[in-house]
Amino acid sequence: MTKARQDFGLLGERIAARWLMRDGWQVIAHRFRSGHRDIDLVMRRHNEVAFVEVKARRGDRFGSPVEAVHHRKRRELERSARVWVDRHGTSSLFYRFDVVGVLVIGQSVRIRHIPDAFQLS
Repeated sequence: MTKARQDFGLLGERIAARWLMRDGWQVIAHRFRSGHRDIDLVMRRHNEVAFVEVKARRGDRFGSPVEAVHHRKRRELERSARVWVDRHGTSSLFYRFDVVGVLVIGQSVRIRHIPDAFQLS
């Protein structure tokens, strides 16, 4: 991955985090690593924790950013989330998987948040 792509991904994650924080969420982890996998954002609001995958794109030529969260990526997120819950979770919390697509076209930014985007298999 090039530095420019990595920087753009980080920008997308910052935009998504700010978007979610405006809705009352708190960042409790950024880029939580589990082996070679990571979770972009782990957010908490009250007794709910969201494991958030962020996809940022510079256009929609290859489809919507949220469409890029395919089956294999979901499986990786599930595995990483299980590690996070084992280390930091409690039975009093509810867990979900969200996807945030960040589309940057010129100076325009569009955000699409899909709460509870998929369930554990």
